[in-house]
Amino acid sequence: MNRHPRPLDGPAAPAASPRGSLRPAAGASSLDRRGFLTLATAGVAGSALSVTIGSMTPAAAATPGAATSSPTGARKRELRAMWIASVVNIDWPSRTGLSADQLKAELLHWFDVAVQHRLNAVFVQVRPTADAFWPSPLEPWSQYLTGRQGGDPGFDPLAFMVEQAHARNLEIHGWYNPYRVSMQADPAQLLPTHPARQHPEWVWAYGGKLYFDPGIPAAREHIYAAILHSIEHYDLDGVHFDDYFYPYPVAGQTLPDAGTYAAHGAGFATIEEWRRHNVDTFVRTISERIKDTKPWVKFGISPFGIWRNKGTDPRGSDTNGSQSYDAQFADTRRWVLEGWLDYINPQVYWQFGLAVADYLKLVPWWAELAAQSGTHVYIGEALYKVTSGVFTDPAELTKHVAYCHEVDAAGTPVHGNVWYSAVHVPQDVNGAFSRMAADHYAHPALVPAMGHLPATGVRVPVLASAKPTGDGTALHWNDAGPRRTAATSFAVYRAEGRHGAIDVADPTHLMATVRSTGAVEQRWTDTTAAPGTAYTYAVTALDRVWNETAPSRVRHT
Repeated sequence: MNRHPRPLDGPAAPAASPRGSLRPAAGASSLDRRGFLTLATAGVAGSALSVTIGSMTPAAAATPGAATSSPTGARKRELRAMWIASVVNIDWPSRTGLSADQLKAELLHWFDVAVQHRLNAVFVQVRPTADAFWPSPLEPWSQYLTGRQGGDPGFDPLAFMVEQAHARNLEIHGWYNPYRVSMQADPAQLLPTHPARQHPEWVWAYGGKLYFDPGIPAAREHIYAAILHSIEHYDLDGVHFDDYFYPYPVAGQTLPDAGTYAAHGAGFATIEEWRRHNVDTFVRTISERIKDTKPWVKFGISPFGIWRNKGTDPRGSDTNGSQSYDAQFADTRRWVLEGWLDYINPQVYWQFGLAVADYLKLVPWWAELAAQSGTHVYIGEALYKVTSGVFTDPAELTKHVAYCHEVDAAGTPVHGNVWYSAVHVPQDVNGAFSRMAADHYAHPALVPAMGHLPATGVRVPVLASAKPTGDGTALHWNDAGPRRTAATSFAVYRAEGRHGAIDVADPTHLMATVRSTGAVEQRWTDTTAAPGTAYTYAVTALDRVWNETAPSRVRHT
């Protein structure tokens, strides 16, 4: 996990990979899980009086979740997220031993960084090593909060982060590492009450770390329960896994699971097939249980950026790097085609033209794969490689986003980008991130809607007034529907001059998204309005999965 030059919780540099035996991945069935969910929720969306998937505007409604672009390169809908890593205190907390107030202040800083750069989502690591950033009855408090496993931080970090992210209208995904137990290999250093101590038969050491054995059904059941506890008790928008399934290979070491294979591997010709089956079972089952618990919660995985190379498997990418199918036993292609994921977030952590793993070849490969099942695809970006000096071109990042837009415009959707990791955003080495943001994030963006998630029949808001004040333009609108269909948030649009309507499909008109207070009356001030300038405003309502109503009637200043 911490092999140089890869940072903790970032993927390894591409490496030559031996050819392995080929097992055909499952293709998309005539009605996979996503197809079923889409049909099941169609009745819900159809009964909504004033919302369709994505947008009420006819052009956008014809292409659910599609990103609308403008001549400036801005997009109205795209995911713009950053990872906030907690393992070994990469991003947050910055160190152990901080007070509750200091922990809160640091987290708010990262959320404000996201807002400042017009991001709309954060992926926060809340279960880095079989521990918890909330008071879990199943696993101890994380050592990365206080420096001591089981140490109470004095508040509920997960409750605080959900509340504060939503206050800023940031979508928040809890980031979980399923199998990793500890960053060291001695079980005696864990609390006596830790599940790995209570069930030593579930755990093995490899590469200087401890892991739950993915082949043991009881261990999997524990992991499901630990993750689902947070989904049941907190208002999370998503569940996120990274690239860690079976651990990355360590030279000279063998995974110590021969005994587990002997006990549980009947019917599998090879241990490799059985390992992939274990991970497939885990991914499918947690996906089903998340949807059974809260159907609107998104489930996504951010795998290593190469499934398989074309030289190993003709269905693979035109690359020559390490293969997650063989190295981590992660059949990411199958997960996408089966519809087990709401989004795939491949870590395409390489530059244009890199021989073993070319960004220009990998992005379309993933986009074409995801398009087959309607899975959203967000490209993971190695912002840390600017800081480390691997990316030498200050324009590398802005070229990446422009290329993603180009691939999307060609008909294979790319729904956004996720930046690794938070600490590198404000560092802005060589101005690379600020250059990208100026080129592509000059205006806010809505999170892309997912047509298979249940929609809510939110109503078109009533914009009552838009009045100039000493602080800008004060807007007042009403969320006119019944509280059971109240909006989750609102989008505010502005055009200079006095107009009878605003083109809400034009991303340059989007000024802000604003979280609902829960009341009928909503207020917001446009502090960027220039004194003495005439403006036209309109407001739309959004449900919790970002489906948007038609705009309100306009108001003028």
